[in-house]
Amino acid sequence: MSRALRPRSDLVSPSSVVRSTSPTENRYPVAALTVGLAVAGILGGGLFLTGLVPAAVAGVVGGVVGLFSASSLKYADQWERAVVLRLGSYRGLRGPGFFTVIPILDRVGYHIDQRIRTTAFGAESCLTRDTVPVDVDAIAFWVVYDAERAALEVQNYEQAVILAAQTALRDAIGKHDLAELIQSRKELGRGLQESLDRKMHDWGIQVQSVEIRDVIIPEALEDAMSRQAQAERERQARIILGTAETEIASKFVEAAESYKDHPTAMNLRAMNMLYESIVKRGSLMVVPSGLADSLNLPGVMGLAGAAGMKAPKAESDGTSQVAQEEGDVASS
Repeated sequence: MSRALRPRSDLVSPSSVVRSTSPTENRYPVAALTVGLAVAGILGGGLFLTGLVPAAVAGVVGGVVGLFSASSLKYADQWERAVVLRLGSYRGLRGPGFFTVIPILDRVGYHIDQRIRTTAFGAESCLTRDTVPVDVDAIAFWVVYDAERAALEVQNYEQAVILAAQTALRDAIGKHDLAELIQSRKELGRGLQESLDRKMHDWGIQVQSVEIRDVIIPEALEDAMSRQAQAERERQARIILGTAETEIASKFVEAAESYKDHPTAMNLRAMNMLYESIVKRGSLMVVPSGLADSLNLPGVMGLAGAAGMKAPKAESDGTSQVAQEEGDVASS
């Protein structure tokens, strides 16, 4: 089964990413209960000590006031802002730290996290501009810069972020070729960031960056592309080899032109080649008399002698024997 059709466990769906908003009930019941009990004790004790009301009434009044105080105490973390609603109408933002609300009338609608958030999203089996099905994984970094807009302008801003990101990613894939997706991930991510930031600005959300994590193509297409790349490398190697052969042939032509005007140099070159072959290979080379006459070896030897050239001293008896046999062959 091709990877484009195989279920992907790492692609994230909105239901698995979007967490529920913070509960409206008090998240620190111990602190609220402590404050309520303290208020109830102080008020009830004061009423009882004054003797204005019976002890039972003082206890009831203290308990009611303590419960009222406990339910009015709320808390928001340093990175959060609490959205307070009064009878359904927006009253403002509270936090960080402790704050109070009016019980029954006020309630905390949301606790909005204003730290940088990360959302992973992806697109499966999307067609590129050249009709290639691909799976693309990406991740977005975003932050709520205006908690009021995030609470009032969109129902669930976290789910809105991931759905908008998936839609923008699919649209971007359809506008690019496969090669562009693979080679220009940064440019694609930058384009997605700008598009999402414009769309979410009215929601009080700023998209800081989008990164393309992976581009997966079908396995059959991947094998075909691998073979194509290998064939391209072989073609380039053959082109380089052919160019080298052309340059070598050109140099041979130049050398032939030079030797044509200087036959003595040609003969010396031939002698040098014979000598190097014998010395390096350590073997006996038989030169036919016809080839020796065509190379004018006796004349070359005479010129070498006239110029004061001396044959290198043989290092061993075997080398001396090779040189002597070469002279016998040349003179025959």
